[in-house]
Amino acid sequence: MRLYIIRHADPDYPNNTITPAGRLEAHALAKRLAREGLTRIYCSPLGRAIDTMRFTAELTGIQPVTEEWTRELSDCTVDVAGWGRLSAWDLPGEVIRGHGSLPTSADWSMVPFLNDPRFRRKFDEVRRNSDAFLERHGYRREGWRYRCVSPNRERIAVFCHGGLGLTWIAHLLELPLPLAWCGMWLAPSSVTTILFDERSKEWAVPRCIGLSDVSHLYAEGLPVQPAGIIANFD
Repeated sequence: MRLYIIRHADPDYPNNTITPAGRLEAHALAKRLAREGLTRIYCSPLGRAIDTMRFTAELTGIQPVTEEWTRELSDCTVDVAGWGRLSAWDLPGEVIRGHGSLPTSADWSMVPFLNDPRFRRKFDEVRRNSDAFLERHGYRREGWRYRCVSPNRERIAVFCHGGLGLTWIAHLLELPLPLAWCGMWLAPSSVTTILFDERSKEWAVPRCIGLSDVSHLYAEGLPVQPAGIIANFD
């Protein structure tokens, strides 16, 4: 199985949709995804994800399904002196890496500004929902790997958001969440491809074979928009 985790196109946050530039991105993305042989399309219930997804659904003829749990983690904010209020996944890397020791998957919630229990609860909620979603598609999580209950060659697109996408990727790849947040960025309309690597008939392990891919933008001569990058993108 291949899982395509797709961030919505360039956002118009006040109106919960995408900008004119975002519509060009979404159109280019649809052309690219139509060549991937998608079998299913899922989408966040938020307008900017829906408006990105529509182009692909129309071009492929696949009926999309709403997944409520893939909405953005909008309640995960932190107040940082000198930086103001930030989404948790925008917490400066210099803060996360300046803690004294790098966070692990076990102790990341002790990082300054992330030690509020609500962050651990939100991550655990994403984990539970991801595991339930994947089990519906034939892969049951047991420990740190997935049992191939009904192995398949489906290609599943999920249109979601930057923070949710990074959090989901951290879970799938067993990465410390703050390091995934500060070490990776999902560009608007980007595609991250997770292959469920089946080295045996019994087990599969998620493997990232493409992170934040925007080749569809380059193919159409479109720029990469900086939404989510706070400094020196130019």
